[in-house]
Amino acid sequence: MEELETIVITFEDGEEAEFFVLEQTTLMGVNYYLVAPVEEADEEDIECFILKENADEKDAEYGMYSFVEDEKELDALSSIFDELLEDSDMEVEF
Repeated sequence: MEELETIVITFEDGEEAEFFVLEQTTLMGVNYYLVAPVEEADEEDIECFILKENADEKDAEYGMYSFVEDEKELDALSSIFDELLEDSDMEVEF
């Protein structure tokens, strides 16, 4: 299995969580990432999330990310990621 890229998210309370990047796409100039928590890597059913890169909040080296929560945006992106993963043996749940 190939090594997956990871993204570390630091929450407002200072807690950090690391996510595997399963797929990436750009829509209207914005980068979106389909991610899964690293700690769930060995589980059979993995819940996935979609992160949005916020270009306005970039620091010198990395962009800042937020979870996509808008239902319309989430539905559109879920369809795109489903299509991108169609040829893989990976089944994801949003």
